[in-house]
Amino acid sequence: MKSLATPKRVRIEIESRASYRIMWLAGVRQLDLTQHCLKVFAECDRHNVNPKRRTQTLHLPAENPPAAWYLCALPIPWDWARNAHLAFEYSPGATWEGDALVGGLRVRLANAVPVTGWGEHSIPQEAPRRSSYRYRTCRNWQFAWWLRTHRDVPDAPPPQRKEATGEPQQLPLS
Repeated sequence: MKSLATPKRVRIEIESRASYRIMWLAGVRQLDLTQHCLKVFAECDRHNVNPKRRTQTLHLPAENPPAAWYLCALPIPWDWARNAHLAFEYSPGATWEGDALVGGLRVRLANAVPVTGWGEHSIPQEAPRRSSYRYRTCRNWQFAWWLRTHRDVPDAPPPQRKEATGEPQQLPLS
């Protein structure tokens, strides 16, 4: 982990100090708070990360940046307490280095800073699904609620329905 990004790009250097089964990085632009895990970020910018690589570097475009980026990694063997999470946002000239919530994933950022201060307390008391353990404990869902209240990130548009054409429809044989 040596070099920095140019002012036009965000650079993220990831060092895995543990084994991960799943790792992903999403640029969050819209939310779907009826979902949890990665789906809560609706249509997002996906960036290729490889959970099998010990070190990797990604360059993210700084033009038209998303509201935030979110890095998530699930360890082998899976253990909720060892899941790695790091939310960060564009900040020209800034650098940061630290752990992605847990000691197994070290990250260095250039032209970006972590977003902190979010957690289960970010979920409004009246939020639908707040009483669901699966939603309430999902760190992605917690951060999505923080984005809603602190960055006013919009909901994803509902999926488009196909309009009836008035013509008979072929039914699939199953």
